[in-house]
Amino acid sequence: MSANILTIEAAKAAGVPVIENGRYTQALHDVVVAYRAARRSGSANTKSKADVNLSGAKPWRQKGTGRARAGYKSSPIWVGGGVVFGPKPRDYRKIVSKSVRRAALNKALSERIKSSTVLTVDSVSVESPRTKDFIALLHSLSGSDSVLIVSHEFTENTFLAARNVQWAHLVRSADVNAEDLLRHKKVILTHAALADIAKRINS
Repeated sequence: MSANILTIEAAKAAGVPVIENGRYTQALHDVVVAYRAARRSGSANTKSKADVNLSGAKPWRQKGTGRARAGYKSSPIWVGGGVVFGPKPRDYRKIVSKSVRRAALNKALSERIKSSTVLTVDSVSVESPRTKDFIALLHSLSGSDSVLIVSHEFTENTFLAARNVQWAHLVRSADVNAEDLLRHKKVILTHAALADIAKRINS
C-alpha cells in the first residue's frame, strides 16, 4: 500500500475548495479556542464568607476591647474565612456557528494541503489487532511522525491495533474537526474520507 501527497489540483478535483489566500484565519482561531474551552471542566470552587461553616456571632463586643471592630468570624481577612471573588463552577463553552466551523475546517485542511503534509490512500486497515502490524503499516505510509488518520469507517481490529500508538490518532471523517487537522505533523486521508470532508465543507 502506498500513499500519495494530496496536491492543490487533486484536492480541487475532489471537490475541496482550497483557500489560497489569508481568508478565514480568524474563523480558524475562534473555532480552535472554542474546542479547547469546551474541554475545560469548570469545576474550580471556593467558599465565600456566606459558605464558610463558622458561627455568625460577633467575636467580641464593639467597643472597649482596644481591638478593631469585627462583625463575624468568616471575614475574608481572617485565616479560615471566606474567599473574596474566588472561582465558582462555570461553563467555559463558546458558541460558534456551523458556518464558522465549516470555514475553519476548510481553512485547516487548505493549510495542510499547501504544506504538502496530507497523504491519500485507498484504505487504512490491518487484519489482526496487533500493534506491531499497525506500526509497520504507518511506517510504510508516513514514517514515524505523529499522524492523524481519517477514514469513513475503521474495522474493529484496526482500532484495537492503534490504541497503544500514542503518536497516531484515528478519527472518522464525520467527526474530524479543524483542531484535529492541525495537531499532527501529517494527515492521512482515505479517498472516501476526502469525499466526505468535501461534502461537509460544501454543504
